Amino acid sequence: MLLACVLALESADLAAIGAVGPQLKAQLHVTNTQLGLLAAVSTFVGGVMTIPFGVLVDRVHRVRLLSLAIATWAVAMLIGAASQSYEWLLISRIGLGAVSAVAPPAIASLTGDFFDAEERGKIYGFVLSGELLGTGIGFVVCGGIGGALGWRWGFAVLAPPALILAVVLSRVLAEPKRGAQSRRLQVPQVDDTRRQIVSQGARAERDHLLRRDPRRMRLPAVVRYVLSIPTYRWLIIASSIGYFFFAGLRTFGVVFVRGHYGLSQGGAIAVLFVAGLGSLVAVLISGRTADREIRRGRVTARIVIAAVLYVAAAVFLLPAVLVSSLAVAMPLLILGAAGLSAPNPPLDAARLDIMPGQLWGRAEGVRTLLRETAQAGAPLLFGVLADALGGIHANALASGAGHISAAEARGLTYAFAIMTVPLAVNGILLLFVPRRSYPDDVATAIASERAVAELSRPSRAATA
Repeated sequence: MLLACVLALESADLAAIGAVGPQLKAQLHVTNTQLGLLAAVSTFVGGVMTIPFGVLVDRVHRVRLLSLAIATWAVAMLIGAASQSYEWLLISRIGLGAVSAVAPPAIASLTGDFFDAEERGKIYGFVLSGELLGTGIGFVVCGGIGGALGWRWGFAVLAPPALILAVVLSRVLAEPKRGAQSRRLQVPQVDDTRRQIVSQGARAERDHLLRRDPRRMRLPAVVRYVLSIPTYRWLIIASSIGYFFFAGLRTFGVVFVRGHYGLSQGGAIAVLFVAGLGSLVAVLISGRTADREIRRGRVTARIVIAAVLYVAAAVFLLPAVLVSSLAVAMPLLILGAAGLSAPNPPLDAARLDIMPGQLWGRAEGVRTLLRETAQAGAPLLFGVLADALGGIHANALASGAGHISAAEARGLTYAFAIMTVPLAVNGILLLFVPRRSYPDDVATAIASERAVAELSRPSRAATA
């Protein structure tokens, strides 16, 4: 629960930018491009800093490091809330991104030592649900307070719960013993899911076998190995495209809904909150559904379900952003948001299936860096497209308490419509490419774990 709260807090911060977007645009006179840059810079810095912080997580007291990072994050939020200019606010976002980079590797490492292998899929599902709830909190709480009291309070309201969370983490969460799953790595056992997959005739790819002790592999070698696995490359691309659209929606959702459907700040937040509930329910269902289908013999269910959901997201979101009637758009938005978020649990589970367990942590760091880099570009690209297609520039921005002009709404409508195309293509490619390589990559991961275990055992001569 506490680990889920950490990601919820981070998600609430990113959603807050979009939630108070109308107030920022009016009071600081920023364009959609500049608004997108605020979200992009913190995400990009966070992605880059994940690698060095991941190394630090493996060497120091993780709970203490995470608590300190959250407390520092709260201070950075207050500094951002006190910004007197756009430039000041932008610099504070850079600091926030660097501090938030501690969370992904720390949470992955702690989860691996707190929970048994059999529980990790379920636990990660709960953590991901916390991420979605945090986004909802960012829209509802930060957006509501920002609309009533001003954008500064929309940011500052997150600082007190962050400080409380930092204190609770440091006092309640005990640092677990490292390597709690080391016995499993020394004597690897094939779980039922992967056993079901390889029973269908999958074969290990000799070219992709891990033949070195992963504890002695340098980071460049790890990166090369991780990216050499065909299915893993495709899963990184697939999840990056999904998060790309999600990041644009999180940043410009309030501005778009207000301008396109003519709603108030509270009305726009309510629409996005309801759509978010659809995402939450879908996330809790999709992973379990894929697991059940694998047990029934459909070994590529995780890939297929994710692919179908991405196509469905595009199919529902495109008409939702084009129609002007909220009554027609609302059910489409709910279904589209569900299709956008629901692929993540099955894809995350599939990612663990095809990676040797001895490399899960560093592979997660590589994936996070690439995904966050792609995600960081989303708000900026959405903003540039919206401004270009809507004919917006800084001098043409409307004044007043967050009024959204017709040109701004039109530009965002075109931007969202265009970005549904990569979503559909993403789903189609998943169906035809990684679905074929996935079973063999699962078999390769199992063979690699056994090969590494053999390397770790002392020779008979040495024992004698």
